[in-house]
Amino acid sequence: MVGGWKHLRTATLAAMLVMAASPLVAGQVIKSAAGTIGLRATLPESVTLSLSANAVSFALVPGRATNSGSSSVTATTTWTLTSFRSVTLYAYFSSSTAALTDGAGHSIPSSAFQVSDNGNPLLSFTGTEPFGGAKAGVNLGRTLSTGNNRQGSRTDVMNFTINLSTGTLPQLPAGSYTGTLTLQVQAL
Repeated sequence: MVGGWKHLRTATLAAMLVMAASPLVAGQVIKSAAGTIGLRATLPESVTLSLSANAVSFALVPGRATNSGSSSVTATTTWTLTSFRSVTLYAYFSSSTAALTDGAGHSIPSSAFQVSDNGNPLLSFTGTEPFGGAKAGVNLGRTLSTGNNRQGSRTDVMNFTINLSTGTLPQLPAGSYTGTLTLQVQAL
């Protein structure tokens, strides 16, 4: 047993020497080297247009100046821009002579189609805009985007009418006339 105690004393002495040589102190923390992660986030420039409806009907009366559409259409434009200064909404037809047609050679020109935007006076589709046919469009308004954070939105409530009181339109034959009005936003 004396040999056993001797080994135990030697082992205890060795453990005490290891603990005394250890650099750890009570409450000390060991840290690793720092690791880093590079981050990159991109908010792209954008312009969007949404419409509250995609169809409007008209009950036409021959020779009548005001043939109102069945409902208004709300166009909501939103944008996030950094390098552009203005946003403009355009409405247009592809042809000034045939905004609506019956498919049998009879047409309603774009000049007879009118819009009231946000309660403003009626505008006829007679302008040549960046989009659509010559003399078949209208500029519904320009909005400046200013400041450091060029984000914004605009709402246009449009009411439409067809004027059948001028030119040959009072003699327009009965039929179903269809056409497509296009709206588009441009940032400059």
